[in-house]
Amino acid sequence: MKRTHLPLNGLRVLDAAARHLSFTRAADELAVTPAAVGQQVRALEDTLGVVLFRRTTKGLELTDEAAAGLGPLRAAFLQFEDAVRAMQAGQSSKSLTIAAPRDLTEKWLLPRLAEIAGSDPDLRFSLVVADEGLDFTEANLDLAIRWGEGPGAHEGEAIESDGLVTVERPGGGADTLIAWPGSPDEVATPIIRVGDAGLAIDAAAAGLGRAIVPELLAARDVDEGRVAIVGAAEPSRLGYWLVAPTPQWRQKKVQALVEALAG
Repeated sequence: MKRTHLPLNGLRVLDAAARHLSFTRAADELAVTPAAVGQQVRALEDTLGVVLFRRTTKGLELTDEAAAGLGPLRAAFLQFEDAVRAMQAGQSSKSLTIAAPRDLTEKWLLPRLAEIAGSDPDLRFSLVVADEGLDFTEANLDLAIRWGEGPGAHEGEAIESDGLVTVERPGGGADTLIAWPGSPDEVATPIIRVGDAGLAIDAAAAGLGRAIVPELLAARDVDEGRVAIVGAAEPSRLGYWLVAPTPQWRQKKVQALVEALAG
């Protein structure tokens, strides 16, 4: 019989019924009805072409055919359990691979990872520079950070932010607009264009003009006095999102990192 055709549910029921020699107690263990156990046993007997149980005045008994297969069956289930534990062992790993845009990595992510690592010296991070089109499996990613309106096709959580801010060199700079891919529509005809929001902040700090950028990215430069905020922050439909496919998202180490980064 091919592996793809193995009646695993029926074999699991056989194991339970053989241990208890009772369909009722097997049903209790498996959280199903005795009738469901009986149906699974009959279906397994039909598939294998053998009788597995007989009823006697003393109760339920295994046939010789069933008894002959129980040892290898139970050894196989133990191997299944070992396989599951081995696959789950990665969740206790302290190594995480994260993909994020270059500017976010430099201006926001690295300082926060340093704080997180300071509380757990066993943590290890691998960082990948990426803006979009991420293949989580190919890149062996645990988590990614993307700029957009939502998590897209993945699980996700927004990183808390005040939206967009306009920044310039303290004391004022050139009266020009600095744009970057993803900057608001009102900067559609800028005098200066740069490759990302981080470079837009650096250009503003150099006195080349004003830039409208995510508050999240500008916060450290504002605190250090490299740039100053002009006016109030504006809400934005776009923002930074922590994202991952469901299997990666459910890992305990990923959830712990999301919790540390999102707030």
